[in-house]
Amino acid sequence: DARRVHVGIFDTAVEAAVAYARAVGEYQPPAVATEAEGLKLHLSSSNMTSYKGVYKHPSGRFQAEHYVRGRQVHLGIFDTAVEAAVAYARAVGE
Repeated sequence: DARRVHVGIFDTAVEAAVAYARAVGEYQPPAVATEAEGLKLHLSSSNMTSYKGVYKHPSGRFQAEHYVRGRQVHLGIFDTAVEAAVAYARAVGE
């Protein structure tokens, strides 16, 4: 017996396909880079981008930030999550 389940409205076909795959239990996340430009990237299982300090910006690009003595420091907006993760790794000295 088939039934319809609404999984959302999406901006792109890729986002819709990922949502569908998650809903039917077939989603396998893409491999995440753990190193770039000789730096160890900081992974995060709780962040949607998979990188600590990297967030999806409303523009669709990726924003990097970290905290110094309790104050937020904006590191920039980048085309890819890996570029933002590299900026974060440089900023925290690793």
